[in-house]
Amino acid sequence: MDVIDILGLDSLIAQVVLAIGGAMVLGNGFAIIQHRRGRAPKGATGEFRALRAWWLLGVGFVITLWGAASLLVL
Repeated sequence: MDVIDILGLDSLIAQVVLAIGGAMVLGNGFAIIQHRRGRAPKGATGEFRALRAWWLLGVGFVITLWGAASLLVL
């Protein structure tokens, strides 16, 4: 047995990837929904970049699928 098997690093890395992707999906989805409702964070200056939020939502979705698939293969 090596250190990777003992500590379960394969599974841990897949879980971290899944968590990061899920956080990106939830965070950007929440920002898009709040913008559509006309709500902004208090003290926020600057404009809402819808294209950037949608892009990061898509990237987060791909990362989430990647993490989920990695956990299913393990």
